[in-house]
Amino acid sequence: MPTIQPTWSIRRICLISIIGAFTLLAILSLSVISQQFSKNDNNSEVIKIKHWANVLTDQSLSYLINSERLALEDNFSLPEHIPNLNFIHIYQSVDENENLKLFYSYKRNQQRAGISEKSKEIANLQTPKFREKYLEYIQPIRVKQKTVGYIYLQTSIEHITQITDKILITSFILVLMVFLIAIFIALQLERYISAPFLALSNTVQIAARQRNFKQKCQAMPYREADILARNINILFARMEKRISQLDSAEQESLEHSQELENKINKRTEALKESNQELLSTLEKLHQFQSQLVESEKMASLGDMVAGVAHEVNTPIGLGVTASTLLADRLDEIKNAFDNKTLKSSQLKKFLQDGCENIAIIYRNLNRAADLISSFKKVAVDQSSEDLRTFDVKELLREVLLTLRPQLQSLPYIIDIDCPNALMINSKPGPINQILINLIMNSIIHGFEGKDHGRISITVMPLSNQLNILFKDDGLGVDESIKHKVFEPFTTTKRGEGGSGLGLHLVYNLVTQALGGSIVLSSELGHGASIEINFPIN
Repeated sequence: MPTIQPTWSIRRICLISIIGAFTLLAILSLSVISQQFSKNDNNSEVIKIKHWANVLTDQSLSYLINSERLALEDNFSLPEHIPNLNFIHIYQSVDENENLKLFYSYKRNQQRAGISEKSKEIANLQTPKFREKYLEYIQPIRVKQKTVGYIYLQTSIEHITQITDKILITSFILVLMVFLIAIFIALQLERYISAPFLALSNTVQIAARQRNFKQKCQAMPYREADILARNINILFARMEKRISQLDSAEQESLEHSQELENKINKRTEALKESNQELLSTLEKLHQFQSQLVESEKMASLGDMVAGVAHEVNTPIGLGVTASTLLADRLDEIKNAFDNKTLKSSQLKKFLQDGCENIAIIYRNLNRAADLISSFKKVAVDQSSEDLRTFDVKELLREVLLTLRPQLQSLPYIIDIDCPNALMINSKPGPINQILINLIMNSIIHGFEGKDHGRISITVMPLSNQLNILFKDDGLGVDESIKHKVFEPFTTTKRGEGGSGLGLHLVYNLVTQALGGSIVLSSELGHGASIEINFPIN
Protein backbone atom coordinates (compact mmCIF):
# COMPACT_ATOMS: atom_id res chain seq x y z
CA MET A 1 0.00 0.00 0.00
CA PRO A 2 1.57 3.37 -1.01
CA THR A 3 2.48 5.76 1.78
CA ILE A 4 0.20 8.82 2.03
CA GLN A 5 2.35 11.96 2.02
CA PRO A 6 1.19 14.86 4.25
CA THR A 7 -0.04 17.96 2.40
CA TRP A 8 0.44 21.65 3.23
CA SER A 9 -1.91 24.48 2.35
CA ILE A 10 -0.74 27.82 0.93
CA ARG A 11 -2.61 29.54 3.75
CA ARG A 12 -0.68 27.62 6.35
CA ILE A 13 2.68 28.18 4.65
CA CYS A 14 2.04 31.94 4.33
CA LEU A 15 0.92 32.26 7.92
CA ILE A 16 3.81 30.25 9.34
CA SER A 17 6.49 31.85 7.15
CA ILE A 18 5.47 35.50 7.53
CA ILE A 19 4.48 35.32 11.18
CA GLY A 20 7.59 33.33 12.02
CA ALA A 21 9.90 35.71 10.14
CA PHE A 22 8.38 38.89 11.62
CA THR A 23 8.20 37.48 15.13
CA LEU A 24 11.73 36.08 15.03
CA LEU A 25 13.10 39.36 13.70
CA ALA A 26 11.28 41.34 16.39
CA ILE A 27 12.44 39.02 19.17
CA LEU A 28 16.05 39.08 17.96
CA SER A 29 16.05 42.88 17.65
CA LEU A 30 14.53 43.41 21.07
CA SER A 31 16.88 40.84 22.60
CA VAL A 32 19.92 42.64 21.19
CA ILE A 33 18.61 46.01 22.37
CA SER A 34 17.81 44.66 25.85
CA GLN A 35 21.19 43.01 26.20
CA GLN A 36 23.00 46.16 25.05
CA PHE A 37 20.97 48.29 27.44
CA SER A 38 21.66 45.91 30.31
CA LYS A 39 25.36 45.84 29.47
CA ASN A 40 25.53 49.64 29.36
CA ASP A 41 23.71 49.92 32.70
CA ASN A 42 26.07 47.43 34.29
CA ASN A 43 29.13 49.26 32.97
CA SER A 44 27.70 52.54 34.23
CA GLU A 45 27.14 51.10 37.72
CA VAL A 46 30.70 49.72 37.81
CA ILE A 47 32.12 53.13 36.86
CA LYS A 48 29.99 54.83 39.50
CA ILE A 49 30.93 52.47 42.33
CA LYS A 50 34.65 52.82 41.51
CA HIS A 51 34.30 56.62 41.36
CA TRP A 52 32.58 56.81 44.74
CA ALA A 53 35.16 54.43 46.20
CA ASN A 54 37.94 56.82 45.13
CA VAL A 55 36.06 59.86 46.48
CA LEU A 56 35.32 58.20 49.82
CA THR A 57 38.91 56.98 50.08
CA ASP A 58 40.21 60.51 49.65
CA GLN A 59 37.86 61.89 52.33
CA SER A 60 38.53 59.16 54.89
CA LEU A 61 42.27 58.66 54.36
CA SER A 62 43.50 61.18 56.97
CA TYR A 63 41.07 59.85 59.58
CA LEU A 64 42.18 56.29 58.88
CA ILE A 65 45.89 57.09 59.13
CA ASN A 66 45.39 58.94 62.43
CA SER A 67 42.88 56.36 63.71
CA GLU A 68 40.33 59.14 64.33
CA ARG A 69 37.22 57.06 64.10
CA LEU A 70 34.86 59.31 66.02
CA ALA A 71 35.96 62.34 64.03
CA LEU A 72 35.26 60.43 60.84
CA GLU A 73 31.77 59.51 62.00
CA ASP A 74 31.05 63.15 62.91
CA ASN A 75 32.38 64.71 59.69
CA PHE A 76 31.67 61.95 57.13
CA SER A 77 28.45 63.27 55.49
CA LEU A 78 29.09 62.36 51.88
CA PRO A 79 27.52 58.84 52.01
CA GLU A 80 24.09 60.38 52.55
CA HIS A 81 24.33 62.07 49.16
CA ILE A 82 25.48 59.03 47.15
CA PRO A 83 22.47 57.58 45.30
CA ASN A 84 21.58 53.86 45.75
CA LEU A 85 24.28 53.34 48.40
CA ASN A 86 23.46 50.60 50.95
CA PHE A 87 26.60 49.96 53.02
CA ILE A 88 30.15 51.22 53.58
CA HIS A 89 32.85 49.35 55.51
CA ILE A 90 36.33 50.78 56.07
CA TYR A 91 38.93 48.28 57.29
CA GLN A 92 42.24 49.35 58.92
CA SER A 93 45.50 47.36 58.75
CA VAL A 94 46.73 46.77 62.30
CA ASP A 95 50.18 45.24 61.63
CA GLU A 96 52.69 44.40 58.96
CA ASN A 97 50.85 41.15 58.16
CA GLU A 98 47.89 43.21 57.02
CA ASN A 99 45.55 41.90 59.68
CA LEU A 100 42.41 43.98 59.47
CA LYS A 101 39.83 45.40 61.80
CA LEU A 102 36.58 47.16 61.02
CA PHE A 103 37.32 50.88 61.37
CA TYR A 104 34.10 52.44 60.12
CA SER A 105 30.65 51.11 59.14
CA TYR A 106 27.79 52.92 57.44
CA LYS A 107 24.22 51.69 56.78
CA ARG A 108 21.82 54.01 55.01
CA ASN A 109 18.56 52.38 56.04
CA GLN A 110 18.59 51.66 59.75
CA GLN A 111 15.67 49.25 59.29
CA ARG A 112 17.72 47.12 56.94
CA ALA A 113 19.52 44.11 58.38
CA GLY A 114 23.26 44.46 58.69
CA ILE A 115 25.86 42.54 56.75
CA SER A 116 28.82 40.51 57.90
CA GLU A 117 32.38 41.72 57.64
CA LYS A 118 33.92 41.39 54.22
CA SER A 119 37.55 41.24 55.30
CA LYS A 120 37.79 37.61 54.23
CA GLU A 121 36.45 38.37 50.73
CA ILE A 122 38.90 41.14 49.84
CA ALA A 123 40.69 39.17 47.11
CA ASN A 124 37.40 38.16 45.48
CA LEU A 125 35.67 41.57 45.65
CA GLN A 126 38.47 43.77 44.27
CA THR A 127 36.56 43.32 41.03
CA PRO A 128 32.94 44.60 41.22
CA LYS A 129 30.52 41.69 41.70
CA PHE A 130 26.86 41.79 40.67
CA ARG A 131 24.45 39.98 42.97
CA GLU A 132 20.71 39.55 42.58
CA LYS A 133 19.76 42.99 43.98
CA TYR A 134 23.05 44.80 44.64
CA LEU A 135 26.60 45.45 43.48
CA GLU A 136 29.58 45.20 45.86
CA TYR A 137 33.20 46.26 45.54
CA ILE A 138 36.36 46.47 47.73
CA GLN A 139 39.20 48.87 46.94
CA PRO A 140 42.54 49.03 48.78
CA ILE A 141 43.55 52.31 50.51
CA ARG A 142 47.24 52.98 49.86
CA VAL A 143 49.69 55.59 51.07
CA LYS A 144 53.04 55.64 49.24
CA GLN A 145 52.46 52.14 47.83
CA LYS A 146 51.61 50.86 51.30
CA THR A 147 48.15 49.44 51.96
CA VAL A 148 46.77 50.97 55.12
CA GLY A 149 43.24 49.62 54.74
CA TYR A 150 40.32 48.76 52.48
CA ILE A 151 36.99 50.36 51.68
CA TYR A 152 33.94 48.22 50.89
CA LEU A 153 30.86 49.63 49.09
CA GLN A 154 27.51 48.01 48.37
CA THR A 155 25.06 49.79 46.04
CA SER A 156 21.52 48.78 45.12
CA ILE A 157 20.72 47.83 41.51
CA GLU A 158 16.98 47.44 41.99
CA HIS A 159 16.41 50.52 39.82
CA ILE A 160 18.11 48.64 36.94
CA THR A 161 15.82 45.65 37.53
CA GLN A 162 12.77 47.93 37.41
CA ILE A 163 13.96 49.50 34.19
CA THR A 164 14.64 46.01 32.74
CA ASP A 165 11.13 44.87 33.68
CA LYS A 166 9.66 47.90 31.92
CA ILE A 167 11.77 47.15 28.85
CA LEU A 168 10.58 43.51 28.86
CA ILE A 169 6.93 44.59 29.11
CA THR A 170 7.44 47.09 26.31
CA SER A 171 9.22 44.40 24.26
CA PHE A 172 6.37 41.97 24.79
CA ILE A 173 3.84 44.57 23.64
CA LEU A 174 5.96 45.32 20.57
CA VAL A 175 6.32 41.60 19.74
CA LEU A 176 2.56 41.16 20.11
CA MET A 177 1.92 44.11 17.80
CA VAL A 178 4.40 42.73 15.26
CA PHE A 179 2.71 39.33 15.55
CA LEU A 180 -0.74 40.81 14.82
CA ILE A 181 0.63 42.85 11.91
CA ALA A 182 2.29 39.70 10.53
CA ILE A 183 -1.01 37.80 10.75
CA PHE A 184 -2.80 40.58 8.88
CA ILE A 185 -0.15 40.68 6.13
CA ALA A 186 -0.12 36.86 5.84
CA LEU A 187 -3.90 36.68 5.50
CA GLN A 188 -3.89 39.33 2.79
CA LEU A 189 -1.12 37.57 0.86
CA GLU A 190 -2.83 34.21 1.27
CA ARG A 191 -6.09 35.60 -0.10
CA TYR A 192 -4.42 37.04 -3.19
CA ILE A 193 -2.28 33.95 -3.80
CA SER A 194 -4.77 31.16 -3.06
CA ALA A 195 -7.85 32.68 -4.75
CA PRO A 196 -6.88 31.49 -8.29
CA PHE A 197 -6.02 28.02 -7.01
CA LEU A 198 -9.34 27.79 -5.15
CA ALA A 199 -11.15 28.69 -8.39
CA LEU A 200 -9.25 25.94 -10.23
CA SER A 201 -10.05 23.46 -7.43
CA ASN A 202 -13.79 24.28 -7.59
CA THR A 203 -13.81 23.82 -11.37
CA VAL A 204 -12.10 20.41 -11.08
CA GLN A 205 -14.45 19.27 -8.29
CA ILE A 206 -17.56 20.24 -10.27
CA ALA A 207 -16.25 18.45 -13.36
CA ALA A 208 -15.43 15.31 -11.37
CA ARG A 209 -18.76 15.31 -9.54
CA GLN A 210 -20.87 15.85 -12.69
CA ARG A 211 -18.56 13.82 -14.97
CA ASN A 212 -18.71 16.76 -17.36
CA PHE A 213 -15.27 17.48 -18.79
CA LYS A 214 -16.45 19.79 -21.57
CA GLN A 215 -16.13 22.92 -19.41
CA LYS A 216 -12.89 24.88 -19.38
CA CYS A 217 -10.86 26.65 -16.69
CA GLN A 218 -10.62 30.44 -17.04
CA ALA A 219 -7.33 32.27 -17.55
CA MET A 220 -5.53 33.03 -14.28
CA PRO A 221 -3.79 36.33 -13.30
CA TYR A 222 -0.60 34.57 -12.18
CA ARG A 223 1.70 32.78 -14.60
CA GLU A 224 2.02 29.60 -12.50
CA ALA A 225 -1.74 29.36 -11.96
CA ASP A 226 -2.38 30.06 -15.66
CA ILE A 227 0.00 27.24 -16.68
CA LEU A 228 -1.85 24.92 -14.31
CA ALA A 229 -5.24 26.01 -15.77
CA ARG A 230 -4.09 25.30 -19.35
CA ASN A 231 -2.81 21.85 -18.32
CA ILE A 232 -6.12 21.09 -16.59
CA ASN A 233 -7.98 22.05 -19.79
CA ILE A 234 -5.75 19.65 -21.74
CA LEU A 235 -6.50 16.94 -19.17
CA PHE A 236 -10.26 17.62 -19.45
CA ALA A 237 -10.08 17.23 -23.24
CA ARG A 238 -8.25 13.93 -22.94
CA MET A 239 -10.68 12.72 -20.28
CA GLU A 240 -13.64 13.57 -22.54
CA LYS A 241 -12.06 11.61 -25.36
CA ARG A 242 -11.25 8.72 -23.03
CA ILE A 243 -14.81 8.59 -21.67
CA SER A 244 -16.15 8.39 -25.21
CA GLN A 245 -13.81 5.49 -25.93
CA LEU A 246 -14.82 3.78 -22.68
CA ASP A 247 -18.52 4.07 -23.54
CA SER A 248 -17.87 2.37 -26.87
CA ALA A 249 -15.75 -0.30 -25.21
CA GLU A 250 -18.44 -0.85 -22.57
CA GLN A 251 -21.05 -1.48 -25.24
CA GLU A 252 -18.77 -3.98 -26.94
CA SER A 253 -18.03 -5.59 -23.57
CA LEU A 254 -21.75 -6.03 -22.88
CA GLU A 255 -22.18 -7.81 -26.19
CA HIS A 256 -19.16 -10.04 -25.50
CA SER A 257 -20.41 -10.70 -21.97
CA GLN A 258 -23.78 -11.88 -23.27
CA GLU A 259 -22.07 -14.17 -25.73
CA LEU A 260 -19.72 -15.45 -23.03
CA GLU A 261 -22.63 -16.03 -20.65
CA ASN A 262 -24.31 -18.25 -23.21
CA LYS A 263 -21.10 -20.25 -23.61
CA ILE A 264 -20.70 -20.54 -19.83
CA ASN A 265 -24.24 -21.86 -19.46
CA LYS A 266 -23.50 -24.57 -22.00
CA ARG A 267 -20.19 -25.42 -20.35
CA THR A 268 -21.85 -25.46 -16.91
CA GLU A 269 -24.34 -28.06 -18.03
CA ALA A 270 -21.54 -30.17 -19.42
CA LEU A 271 -19.55 -29.71 -16.20
CA LYS A 272 -22.52 -30.81 -14.09
CA GLU A 273 -22.74 -34.03 -16.08
CA SER A 274 -18.98 -34.57 -15.65
CA ASN A 275 -19.21 -33.89 -11.91
CA GLN A 276 -22.01 -36.40 -11.59
CA GLU A 277 -19.87 -39.01 -13.30
CA LEU A 278 -16.92 -38.10 -11.04
CA LEU A 279 -19.08 -38.41 -7.91
CA SER A 280 -20.25 -41.81 -9.03
CA THR A 281 -16.66 -42.88 -9.72
CA LEU A 282 -15.52 -41.48 -6.37
CA GLU A 283 -18.22 -43.44 -4.57
CA LYS A 284 -17.02 -46.59 -6.27
CA LEU A 285 -13.44 -45.76 -5.29
CA HIS A 286 -14.50 -45.34 -1.64
CA GLN A 287 -16.24 -48.69 -1.75
CA PHE A 288 -13.16 -50.25 -3.34
CA GLN A 289 -10.94 -48.64 -0.69
CA SER A 290 -13.16 -49.97 2.10
CA GLN A 291 -12.99 -53.41 0.54
CA LEU A 292 -9.19 -53.17 0.35
CA VAL A 293 -9.02 -52.13 4.00
CA GLU A 294 -11.21 -55.05 5.01
CA SER A 295 -9.07 -57.32 2.83
CA GLU A 296 -6.00 -55.98 4.63
CA LYS A 297 -7.64 -56.79 7.96
CA MET A 298 -8.60 -60.29 6.82
CA ALA A 299 -5.13 -60.87 5.36
CA SER A 300 -3.62 -59.88 8.69
CA LEU A 301 -6.06 -62.15 10.48
CA GLY A 302 -5.23 -64.96 8.02
CA ASP A 303 -1.52 -64.61 8.72
CA MET A 304 -2.32 -64.70 12.40
CA VAL A 305 -4.42 -67.85 12.00
CA ALA A 306 -1.63 -69.56 10.06
CA GLY A 307 0.93 -68.57 12.67
CA VAL A 308 -1.25 -69.67 15.58
CA ALA A 309 -2.02 -72.97 13.82
CA HIS A 310 1.71 -73.57 13.43
CA GLU A 311 2.34 -72.53 17.03
CA VAL A 312 -0.47 -74.76 18.37
CA ASN A 313 0.73 -77.69 16.28
CA THR A 314 4.01 -77.89 18.26
CA PRO A 315 2.56 -78.53 21.77
CA ILE A 316 -0.13 -80.82 20.36
CA GLY A 317 2.53 -82.81 18.48
CA LEU A 318 4.59 -83.15 21.66
CA GLY A 319 1.46 -84.26 23.53
CA VAL A 320 0.68 -86.89 20.87
CA THR A 321 4.29 -88.17 20.97
CA ALA A 322 4.24 -88.41 24.77
CA SER A 323 0.87 -90.19 24.75
CA THR A 324 2.17 -92.66 22.11
CA LEU A 325 5.24 -93.44 24.22
CA LEU A 326 3.01 -93.87 27.27
CA ALA A 327 0.74 -96.28 25.32
CA ASP A 328 3.75 -98.35 24.14
CA ARG A 329 5.12 -98.65 27.68
CA LEU A 330 1.67 -99.54 28.94
CA ASP A 331 1.51 -102.43 26.40
CA GLU A 332 4.90 -103.66 27.59
CA ILE A 333 3.78 -103.64 31.23
CA LYS A 334 0.51 -105.38 30.33
CA ASN A 335 2.33 -108.18 28.43
CA ALA A 336 4.79 -108.64 31.29
CA PHE A 337 1.88 -108.78 33.74
CA ASP A 338 -0.01 -111.33 31.62
CA ASN A 339 3.12 -113.48 31.28
CA LYS A 340 3.80 -113.11 35.01
CA THR A 341 7.26 -111.73 34.25
CA LEU A 342 6.60 -108.23 35.63
CA LYS A 343 9.38 -107.04 37.87
CA SER A 344 9.18 -104.34 40.51
CA SER A 345 12.02 -102.39 38.89
CA GLN A 346 10.19 -102.56 35.55
CA LEU A 347 6.97 -101.28 37.17
CA LYS A 348 8.87 -98.54 39.00
CA LYS A 349 10.49 -97.34 35.73
CA PHE A 350 7.07 -97.42 34.01
CA LEU A 351 5.58 -95.25 36.74
CA GLN A 352 8.45 -92.76 36.48
CA ASP A 353 8.20 -92.58 32.67
CA GLY A 354 4.42 -92.35 32.92
CA CYS A 355 4.59 -89.38 35.27
CA GLU A 356 7.05 -87.62 32.96
CA ASN A 357 4.90 -88.29 29.86
CA ILE A 358 1.72 -87.17 31.61
CA ALA A 359 3.52 -83.97 32.73
CA ILE A 360 4.64 -83.36 29.14
CA ILE A 361 1.10 -83.95 27.85
CA TYR A 362 -0.39 -81.64 30.53
CA ARG A 363 2.15 -78.86 29.99
CA ASN A 364 1.74 -78.84 26.20
CA LEU A 365 -2.05 -79.06 26.34
CA ASN A 366 -2.06 -76.02 28.69
CA ARG A 367 0.24 -74.17 26.29
CA ALA A 368 -2.07 -74.98 23.38
CA ALA A 369 -5.06 -73.84 25.43
CA ASP A 370 -3.32 -70.51 26.22
CA LEU A 371 -2.51 -69.97 22.55
CA ILE A 372 -6.06 -70.73 21.49
CA SER A 373 -7.45 -68.46 24.24
CA SER A 374 -5.15 -65.57 23.23
CA PHE A 375 -5.98 -66.09 19.58
CA LYS A 376 -9.67 -66.11 20.41
CA LYS A 377 -9.40 -62.80 22.31
CA VAL A 378 -7.33 -61.18 19.57
CA ALA A 379 -9.58 -62.46 16.82
CA VAL A 380 -12.71 -61.30 18.65
CA ASP A 381 -11.13 -57.89 19.38
CA GLN A 382 -10.06 -57.40 15.76
CA SER A 383 -13.54 -58.12 14.49
CA SER A 384 -15.24 -55.92 17.09
CA GLU A 385 -15.14 -52.23 17.99
CA ASP A 386 -17.19 -52.51 21.18
CA LEU A 387 -16.17 -50.73 24.37
CA ARG A 388 -15.02 -52.90 27.26
CA THR A 389 -12.77 -52.67 30.29
CA PHE A 390 -9.44 -54.46 29.90
CA ASP A 391 -5.84 -54.55 31.16
CA VAL A 392 -3.57 -52.76 28.66
CA LYS A 393 -0.46 -54.77 29.59
CA GLU A 394 -2.40 -58.03 29.19
CA LEU A 395 -3.56 -56.85 25.76
CA LEU A 396 0.07 -56.19 24.75
CA ARG A 397 1.09 -59.64 25.99
CA GLU A 398 -1.69 -61.30 23.95
CA VAL A 399 -0.65 -59.37 20.83
CA LEU A 400 3.00 -60.48 21.19
CA LEU A 401 1.91 -64.05 21.90
CA THR A 402 -0.19 -64.02 18.74
CA LEU A 403 2.72 -62.68 16.68
CA ARG A 404 5.27 -65.09 18.16
CA PRO A 405 5.21 -67.45 15.15
CA GLN A 406 6.30 -64.56 12.89
CA LEU A 407 8.75 -63.08 15.42
CA GLN A 408 10.51 -66.06 17.00
CA SER A 409 12.74 -66.72 13.99
CA LEU A 410 13.66 -63.03 13.55
CA PRO A 411 16.62 -61.28 15.29
CA TYR A 412 14.51 -58.40 16.58
CA ILE A 413 13.76 -57.39 20.18
CA ILE A 414 10.47 -55.87 21.39
CA ASP A 415 10.52 -53.94 24.70
CA ILE A 416 7.27 -53.19 26.55
CA ASP A 417 7.03 -50.38 29.12
CA CYS A 418 3.52 -50.34 30.57
CA PRO A 419 2.26 -49.90 34.16
CA ASN A 420 0.87 -53.04 35.79
CA ALA A 421 -2.89 -53.34 36.24
CA LEU A 422 -3.58 -50.39 33.94
CA MET A 423 -7.34 -50.92 33.47
CA ILE A 424 -9.05 -48.72 30.89
CA ASN A 425 -12.43 -48.60 29.22
CA SER A 426 -11.92 -48.36 25.47
CA LYS A 427 -12.01 -50.38 22.25
CA PRO A 428 -9.40 -53.17 22.38
CA GLY A 429 -10.06 -54.25 18.78
CA PRO A 430 -8.67 -51.10 17.08
CA ILE A 431 -5.77 -50.94 19.59
CA ASN A 432 -4.93 -54.59 18.82
CA GLN A 433 -4.99 -54.01 15.07
CA ILE A 434 -2.94 -50.78 15.42
CA LEU A 435 -0.15 -52.52 17.36
CA ILE A 436 -0.01 -55.51 14.98
CA ASN A 437 0.18 -53.26 11.92
CA LEU A 438 2.89 -51.04 13.48
CA ILE A 439 5.02 -54.04 14.51
CA MET A 440 4.71 -55.71 11.09
CA ASN A 441 5.40 -52.37 9.35
CA SER A 442 8.68 -52.00 11.30
CA ILE A 443 9.69 -55.59 10.51
CA ILE A 444 8.86 -55.37 6.79
CA HIS A 445 10.02 -51.81 6.05
CA GLY A 446 12.08 -50.50 8.99
CA PHE A 447 14.38 -53.51 9.46
CA GLU A 448 14.70 -54.45 5.79
CA GLY A 449 18.22 -55.79 5.19
CA LYS A 450 19.17 -55.49 8.90
CA ASP A 451 20.26 -58.43 11.06
CA HIS A 452 19.24 -56.70 14.27
CA GLY A 453 16.66 -54.23 15.49
CA ARG A 454 14.77 -53.06 18.54
CA ILE A 455 11.17 -51.96 18.95
CA SER A 456 9.99 -50.17 22.09
CA ILE A 457 6.35 -49.66 23.04
CA THR A 458 5.78 -47.21 25.90
CA VAL A 459 2.28 -46.80 27.35
CA MET A 460 1.47 -44.01 29.79
CA PRO A 461 -1.87 -42.58 31.01
CA LEU A 462 -2.11 -38.78 30.73
CA SER A 463 -5.15 -37.33 32.49
CA ASN A 464 -8.13 -38.66 30.49
CA GLN A 465 -5.96 -39.85 27.60
CA LEU A 466 -3.75 -42.83 26.87
CA ASN A 467 -0.36 -42.14 25.29
CA ILE A 468 1.30 -44.88 23.22
CA LEU A 469 4.82 -44.16 21.96
CA PHE A 470 5.98 -46.67 19.34
CA LYS A 471 9.67 -46.42 18.34
CA ASP A 472 12.09 -48.47 16.28
CA ASP A 473 15.75 -48.04 15.35
CA GLY A 474 15.23 -49.03 11.72
CA LEU A 475 15.90 -47.26 8.43
CA GLY A 476 13.50 -44.37 9.05
CA VAL A 477 11.14 -42.72 6.56
CA ASP A 478 12.29 -40.87 3.45
CA GLU A 479 11.49 -37.14 3.40
CA SER A 480 9.73 -37.51 0.04
CA ILE A 481 6.94 -39.67 1.52
CA LYS A 482 6.94 -38.57 5.18
CA HIS A 483 4.13 -36.03 4.65
CA LYS A 484 1.88 -38.59 2.93
CA VAL A 485 2.78 -41.78 4.81
CA PHE A 486 -0.77 -42.08 6.24
CA GLU A 487 -2.44 -41.63 2.84
CA PRO A 488 -3.89 -44.74 1.15
CA PHE A 489 -1.71 -46.71 -1.30
CA THR A 490 1.52 -45.05 -0.09
CA THR A 491 4.16 -47.80 -0.10
CA THR A 492 7.82 -48.40 -0.94
CA LYS A 493 7.01 -52.03 -1.84
CA ARG A 494 4.76 -51.40 -4.82
CA GLY A 495 4.97 -54.41 -7.12
CA GLU A 496 6.50 -56.48 -4.29
CA GLY A 497 3.29 -57.29 -2.44
CA GLY A 498 2.87 -53.99 -0.55
CA SER A 499 -0.69 -52.60 -0.61
CA GLY A 500 0.07 -49.19 0.94
CA LEU A 501 -2.90 -49.57 3.31
CA GLY A 502 -1.16 -50.60 6.55
CA LEU A 503 -0.46 -47.15 8.03
CA HIS A 504 -3.61 -45.74 6.39
CA LEU A 505 -5.58 -48.36 8.33
CA VAL A 506 -3.70 -47.36 11.51
CA TYR A 507 -4.53 -43.66 10.88
CA ASN A 508 -8.24 -44.42 10.35
CA LEU A 509 -8.42 -46.61 13.47
CA VAL A 510 -6.73 -43.94 15.63
CA THR A 511 -8.67 -40.92 14.36
CA GLN A 512 -12.08 -42.48 13.67
CA ALA A 513 -12.48 -45.61 15.80
CA LEU A 514 -10.63 -44.22 18.85
CA GLY A 515 -11.18 -40.49 18.24
CA GLY A 516 -7.51 -39.69 18.84
CA SER A 517 -4.46 -38.29 17.07
CA ILE A 518 -1.30 -39.78 15.57
CA VAL A 519 2.04 -38.06 14.81
CA LEU A 520 5.04 -39.47 12.95
CA SER A 521 8.61 -38.31 13.64
CA SER A 522 11.46 -39.78 11.64
CA GLU A 523 14.92 -39.04 10.30
CA LEU A 524 16.29 -41.16 7.48
CA GLY A 525 18.76 -43.67 8.90
CA HIS A 526 17.78 -43.03 12.53
CA GLY A 527 14.53 -44.95 12.94
CA ALA A 528 10.96 -43.77 13.33
CA SER A 529 8.72 -42.71 16.20
CA ILE A 530 4.91 -42.74 16.19
CA GLU A 531 3.01 -41.09 19.05
CA ILE A 532 -0.66 -41.95 19.54
CA ASN A 533 -3.07 -40.24 21.93
CA PHE A 534 -6.75 -41.12 22.38
CA PRO A 535 -9.38 -40.54 25.10
CA ILE A 536 -10.07 -43.23 27.72
CA ASN A 537 -12.17 -43.75 30.84
